[in-house]
Amino acid sequence: MEESTIADKNSPYWWEEAPVKPLSRQPLAKKVDVAIIGAGYTGLSAGLVLAREGRSVAAFDALNPGEGASTRNGGITSGSIRPDYATITRRFGEEKAIAIEAEGKIAREFLYDFIRTEGLECDFRLVGQFKGVIGYDDYEKTARSAEVLAKRLGIEAYAVPYTEQRNYIGTDFYRGGMARMDIGGLHPAKFHAELLRVALAAGLTVHASTRVTSVERDGSEFRVLTEAGTVQARQVLVCTDGYTDGAVPFLRRRLVPVRSRIIVTEELAPEVMERLMPKRMMMVEGRQLGFYYRPTPDGKRILLGGRDSSRVGDPAAPKLFLRRGLVNLFPELENVRLSHTWFGNVAMHRDMLPRIFEKDGVVYATGFCGSGVVWAPWIGTRAAHRLLGHAEQARTAFDFRPPAFIPFYRGNPWFMPAIIQAYRMQDRLALYRARR
Repeated sequence: MEESTIADKNSPYWWEEAPVKPLSRQPLAKKVDVAIIGAGYTGLSAGLVLAREGRSVAAFDALNPGEGASTRNGGITSGSIRPDYATITRRFGEEKAIAIEAEGKIAREFLYDFIRTEGLECDFRLVGQFKGVIGYDDYEKTARSAEVLAKRLGIEAYAVPYTEQRNYIGTDFYRGGMARMDIGGLHPAKFHAELLRVALAAGLTVHASTRVTSVERDGSEFRVLTEAGTVQARQVLVCTDGYTDGAVPFLRRRLVPVRSRIIVTEELAPEVMERLMPKRMMMVEGRQLGFYYRPTPDGKRILLGGRDSSRVGDPAAPKLFLRRGLVNLFPELENVRLSHTWFGNVAMHRDMLPRIFEKDGVVYATGFCGSGVVWAPWIGTRAAHRLLGHAEQARTAFDFRPPAFIPFYRGNPWFMPAIIQAYRMQDRLALYRARR
């Protein structure tokens, strides 16, 4: 397939109904209580809490607010944690592992309640999630995981054997899987637009297209240098995640921006959607670099995403890779056109856990590793309460040390293509060895 015919548009599907818009220029205050770097889900969630507590707050974004990951993601409310329970226990102890596992449930419930109580129009539906596995041995492990979720956390989760799989997804690619009903989907750009609306109404000032160039300590306060001038702030909160730049070099040496690529099909016939996604659930895989996919909120298209090993430009190969993955799952879509394809950055780091931490008086809320729809509002809100001195409301299992720095890394992720290709090789071997 020629590059020019891969997709009709190289821009987010979500921007069709909720385009990212510039904000009118706001006067730059000489002094604020809190300066926030980043106006995505995290920064706006924190700014909303702080503004409602009467603090003067200015949020700065190098792009239009939401133009980064907040309006480019798949809109799945998974709140997944990449390391498994055993790995977290080994690294941080069983008490921390139990707390992290439990907080995922709390964070999802917080998000759903926030959408409901604030009246956010973002096409949210709690439809559940199906996780497909590639081998029967993997199915046994996944079935046990479902039992643990049900018994330990009270989550409605259960195994789906291969014989019942087509009740959930119209493919024979998997060998069963797991359904869990505490996960849903939303329109990520609408969610950001609504979050921006309520934050501005609460009194948050957002400076769009205003890059912060550095943060300097000034006694007990901070000088925040921006392209529009300098602001004095009592406190600083950094919420840049996968779009961290040289303004915060400490964080930049610890977070690696990794591209996540998404494709969307043209509109499909209702009977096709009914056959391929009968329950309209969110979909994920158990592979190292598994795809995530879902129906669009109107139920007329399929959206599929995965990691992109490219680093510069907008090459054809990652788009074609996702398209082949879509056809492997659903062979009847071989001749279906794609309407949209795009990419955005997610922030990966060495232990792959979201967190709040403090360094030299600056508070950071970051490291969502591709699960920011749930974790960014939750961690942003906890960070705001930390700044306010609300100990109980700030309590979180993710308040611990900064991520470890990455040797020989200064912001250029030259090593990521090799790492992603190694993961893909592991997935190919796992598929070959799977008892299918």
